[in-house]
Amino acid sequence: MNFLWATITVRDMDASLDFYQNVVGLSMNTRTRSNESTELAFLGGGQTQIELIHHSKGEMQDMGKAISLGFAVDDLDVMMQKIKEQGLEIHEGPFAPNPHIRFFYVLDPNGLRIQFVERR
Repeated sequence: MNFLWATITVRDMDASLDFYQNVVGLSMNTRTRSNESTELAFLGGGQTQIELIHHSKGEMQDMGKAISLGFAVDDLDVMMQKIKEQGLEIHEGPFAPNPHIRFFYVLDPNGLRIQFVERR
């Protein structure tokens, strides 16, 4: 069994697409409307993707503070600089729980914690 995607219900599709494409670096695979009030977008390469879904009719749900999505980066310092250049704030970190890993968190436009991880 393979993990296929994580679905994120978003407040603003354009702001979320900007974040996941320009900050995280995911490429757009598809963007469609399933009906008048629901828009979907799939991003990412390989087998695992992110699905963004926007319902123009309906309330946002609290995603929970204990959930995060992690993305590997080659250089954590470069990624922290990119975050600052995008006008975003580092939410938590950076942390180095052992000599082989460093990471920090930012919040996406919907309040979801996004973790950037450098493995050494």
